[in-house]
Amino acid sequence: MSVYKVIEIIGTSGQSWEEAAVQAVTKARETLRDLRVAEVVEQDLDLGDESTVMYRTKLRISFKYEGE
Repeated sequence: MSVYKVIEIIGTSGQSWEEAAVQAVTKARETLRDLRVAEVVEQDLDLGDESTVMYRTKLRISFKYEGE
């Protein structure tokens, strides 16, 4: 039997919501092992100043939990 932990992360991109999601998963893979599922929870735009729009994608990610 396996146990999984779920966390929320937010990725950003100047190109698209999809790219923001990929950025988030890529970064999470640097420190987490056995990623299982990434679920898009929310998408929004950070309008910043008048000339910049940042796409933001919030993800719920699950990974296999390995306790002590």
